[in-house]
Amino acid sequence: MGKQWMKPFGAVLVASSLLVGGTAYVAPGNYAYAAEVQGVQQNVINVVGKGEIQVKPDIAYLSIGVNSTADTAASAQKANAAKIQKVTNLLKNTWKISTDDIQTSQFYVQPNYTYSEKDGQKIKGYTAHHTLTVTYRDMDKIGELLDAASQAGANNIENVRFTVENPEKYESEVIAKAVANADVKAGAIAKAVKRQLGTVLSVSQPDANVPVFYASESLMSKAASDSNAGTQIEAGQVKVSTVLNITYEMK
Repeated sequence: MGKQWMKPFGAVLVASSLLVGGTAYVAPGNYAYAAEVQGVQQNVINVVGKGEIQVKPDIAYLSIGVNSTADTAASAQKANAAKIQKVTNLLKNTWKISTDDIQTSQFYVQPNYTYSEKDGQKIKGYTAHHTLTVTYRDMDKIGELLDAASQAGANNIENVRFTVENPEKYESEVIAKAVANADVKAGAIAKAVKRQLGTVLSVSQPDANVPVFYASESLMSKAASDSNAGTQIEAGQVKVSTVLNITYEMK
């Protein structure tokens, strides 16, 4: 269940439910709860407020891989292990990237097949694949790092994902935008049904088990490379957003 903040309003809702008339029978001690439920059904507006901002990313996740092909699985794996070790040494020793920021995200050895009408499907060699996910924080040197990794033997650089390391620092701003968005929606609904918008009765987060504030990867990382210049990576901007469920009194 998500986090929730509620304004005490039991007495108001009880009075409201008596005005609209009729309550279902409940066990002794639960009458106030039944009245609250009936009152809420008659006199509130529920809306979802969305807030988001665009910010410059401060961290990137680089997917750097090495593939090797050989006649046997063992040979492919051995050749690939030497290549990935060279790339890892480059990252740690030359680029001073912490071991904690280098993680194996994918590893496999698989057969390669050929097919002919005469012989059918046959195995022709094996390919070993090893991918590292590298956490990197210097946005201006990503292209240079990828070029160096390629020169060291990385032949499968899959993607670069940009985000912000601590999206919580934008919490106040995105909350304010979400509340403002909810105010506009609720006000428009109240006006449309010829009622007045009252105070906020409750605010809840969608799910307390996951961060409400998050950063998504940029829509596209632009890379360009030619013989005269290295790879250029543009981080662009990423989105930090939140959603709030807000209940308003309707007068």
